[in-house]
Amino acid sequence: MAKKAAYADLTQLGAKVETAASPELAVLERVPNPHPGTIYVARYTAPEFTCLCPVTGQPDFAHLVIDYVPDKWLVESKSLKLYLTAFRNHGGFHEGTTIDIAKKFIRVAKPKWLRIGGYWYPRGGIPIDVFFEHGKRPKDFVIPDQAVPPYRGRG
Repeated sequence: MAKKAAYADLTQLGAKVETAASPELAVLERVPNPHPGTIYVARYTAPEFTCLCPVTGQPDFAHLVIDYVPDKWLVESKSLKLYLTAFRNHGGFHEGTTIDIAKKFIRVAKPKWLRIGGYWYPRGGIPIDVFFEHGKRPKDFVIPDQAVPPYRGRG
């Protein structure tokens, strides 16, 4: 019963949930970290992230990789999926969108360390990669490369 009580505040897991009209309205939820004293890296990968250009309204696509060292909280993965989906009809520049995602993640989960890589597909022939890191990297700990190759086009 103690485990169920720990998840009693979750509103999306196990429920049918509509996509939020905007990222600001999307709910990002957290669950207790079952190993808060253990240093480890959790990774979320969203290879099909989409949002809109705030000027033209054209779709933008990215491969997002979020690595973090949890403290007391983990981000609940269904809520993260729904949060990221809320960007589909939202206008934002690549840099701002990547940082907005990182900042909300930090507010909710309060990780010891976080790194996000936003690998954006080309617009006007220019791919844009955005990187952000927060907190102290753990010492003597291997943090895997995000393993997203640079954009090479057709050649």
